[in-house]
Amino acid sequence: MALFSLRCFTQTSRWFRFSRVPALKFHKSSMMGATVEQFEEAKNKMSTLKNDPGNEVKLKIYALFKQATHGPCDSPKPGMLDFVNKVKWDTWKSLGTITQEEARQQYCNLIGSLLAKEGGSPAQEVSAQPAASSNTYTTLLVSTQDNITTIQLNRPAKKNAITTEMYEEIIDALQQAAEDTSVVLTVFTGAGDFYCSGNDLSNFTKIPEGGVEQMAKAGGELLRRYVKAYIDFPKPLVAVVNGPAVGISVTILGMFDLVYAAECATFHTPFSQLGQSPEGCSSYTYPRIMGASKACEMLLFNKKLTAVQACELGLVTEVFPDSSFQSEVWRRLRSYAKLPPNSLALSKQLIRSVDKDRLHAVNDAEVERLMERWMSDECFNAVMSFFQAKAKL
Repeated sequence: MALFSLRCFTQTSRWFRFSRVPALKFHKSSMMGATVEQFEEAKNKMSTLKNDPGNEVKLKIYALFKQATHGPCDSPKPGMLDFVNKVKWDTWKSLGTITQEEARQQYCNLIGSLLAKEGGSPAQEVSAQPAASSNTYTTLLVSTQDNITTIQLNRPAKKNAITTEMYEEIIDALQQAAEDTSVVLTVFTGAGDFYCSGNDLSNFTKIPEGGVEQMAKAGGELLRRYVKAYIDFPKPLVAVVNGPAVGISVTILGMFDLVYAAECATFHTPFSQLGQSPEGCSSYTYPRIMGASKACEMLLFNKKLTAVQACELGLVTEVFPDSSFQSEVWRRLRSYAKLPPNSLALSKQLIRSVDKDRLHAVNDAEVERLMERWMSDECFNAVMSFFQAKAKL
């Protein structure tokens, strides 16, 4: 059916002539967003393009334009045989709930980059505020402003669940922030109502040709690199937890230097429920932060904490009312980013250096244990039970 549909799609489309839909990559946006005037300028500049940018880019332009002018996709999904409109709808839908301002910014960035590739002078390029670098991400919104790099998990329709691709992109974004001399603070937050719902459990359903053992080995090595990126990160790291947090998005908080939470945030690590074991160095950091018995209540017995409870236990630095959360937190972060950067970085490294070797050893041990868990019947049955229960809802 898939091959038939794609062949028909190739024959009937006059604009999108390709045999498969490529992975779409959207440009990073400034958190501030482009103005309406900059957006209109970009629309006018698009008509001056001399070369056909290709089907993938045309899809990006279409989706960003719709998001910028209409907002998140709310139109009915086209039928399976309406091939062209279905691909366009899917591309628009993939933008999730990013704001119209952010969509305008991404649209301006994209048109500006196309003009630049054609040899346009700076005066010809769209005058929207540029992104921090030329890298692109599909699952994140990354921007640098006022000496702060913001890494925003951007799968709001999936509650910012972490896919394999997102793991890789976060590692890249952390490396970029570490190497950028203008960056003083690095901030994580989530798009939409969730901070992060942890691992996207569909990761466990994609069994490669090498079987479960190959999947477990690849997943373990990715997790090892992911946690290592936090352990080795040399600058202050801040979590701005805007909603519920689950799984690895919670366990990794022990690597952060500040954790600010909205009152609506919750913190949940349901590992035993899924036949798994702790990660993110939480088997070491959590007992140190909150004491052994409280750590066991979370990591072994699936205790969900409110933001206030997490603050009382030391996992969260401070809790803010939902209504003033964003304004108060970002006011503070902008003031912190004005502090001497070398002093901040070197002081953090002194504080963290005592545990660094230990954290790497804990990370290795946790990964090895998780690889065993992933290959066990107990874990497989627990994950399948989760999917079955979810399907009944």
